[in-house]
Amino acid sequence: MTSGESENPFALSIGDLMAALLLVFILLVGATLLMVKESEERTVELISEYEALQDSLYQDLRGEFRDDLPRWSAVINRKTLSIRFQEPEVLFEKGEASVRPRFEQILNDFFPRYIRILRRPQYRSSIREIRIEGHTSSEWAPGATEEEAYFNNMRLSQNRTRTVLQYVLGTLENEPVSDWTQNLITANGLSSSDLIYTETGNEDREASRRVEFRVRTNAESQLDEILDQLVRSRGDLRGRSPDQ
Repeated sequence: MTSGESENPFALSIGDLMAALLLVFILLVGATLLMVKESEERTVELISEYEALQDSLYQDLRGEFRDDLPRWSAVINRKTLSIRFQEPEVLFEKGEASVRPRFEQILNDFFPRYIRILRRPQYRSSIREIRIEGHTSSEWAPGATEEEAYFNNMRLSQNRTRTVLQYVLGTLENEPVSDWTQNLITANGLSSSDLIYTETGNEDREASRRVEFRVRTNAESQLDEILDQLVRSRGDLRGRSPDQ
């Protein structure tokens, strides 16, 4: 060691510098692993809360509408919490967006009761979106190309869901929950993007023509955020972004 080096208290050997960098790296990895562990624990907790909420809401919806679903030609999906009205001849005239009188009667009976359940104290703060979904089959008029049929059905399904949206909000005119509902409800025309198929794998055109009411909770968005953080953290641990 030269006299200059011995007199400089800030001089570090290459070994000392590498040791310091290694310590910093270990601390960063430790912090990242801790964050990943906490995120995973929170994910498990959220999944448990989500499943409990879904099951409770399903039981309440099922209990409320059990006797009505058969006469409405409707079914409720436990996994997605969607209530599907699946009798196309009851819903709309073919190719038209106006709600038929029988479907109006069903909506008059169904929707205020539906909102009252969603507004219960154990649910209302967890509701993120009330979706009205309009679905069609893949067919259109003879001679239409597949692309023409898709876009024509998209326009039709969007018009239908807007009509249903306007109608169901009208059923709440004398209810104190109309503002809450209006802030959460959306109309979603999906054309033929979510067809229903028979057991043989063929499109079930009648079943594909349907209207669904579906609930989304804020637990889903929280799970998405945590899962995104997990992916990013693991990408950092691998030394690259998750998109690479």
